[in-house]
Amino acid sequence: MANSVLDKQPTVDDIYREVNRIKSIVTDAVDEGVQTAIRAIKQGRDTADDVVHDARFAIKRNPLQAAGIVLAVGVVIGSLFTLLTARRS
Repeated sequence: MANSVLDKQPTVDDIYREVNRIKSIVTDAVDEGVQTAIRAIKQGRDTADDVVHDARFAIKRNPLQAAGIVLAVGVVIGSLFTLLTARRS
């Protein structure tokens, strides 16, 4: 009995049905991946908007502190740039 199942050759219709089944599985997986990527992009965009909004609010609330932070970051970046270019000479 087991040999009769293994000896049976698939028909063209059997192969066509199997190909369509595999095609639908792959299509569903790709669609799900695309939807997940779109959700991640939207969530990242929302998070970035929240960070920008919070930063603007913090700057409006403490403008002198924000100016001091910007000045300190500028000095650090300028110092690093000067050190890196001085070593090359």
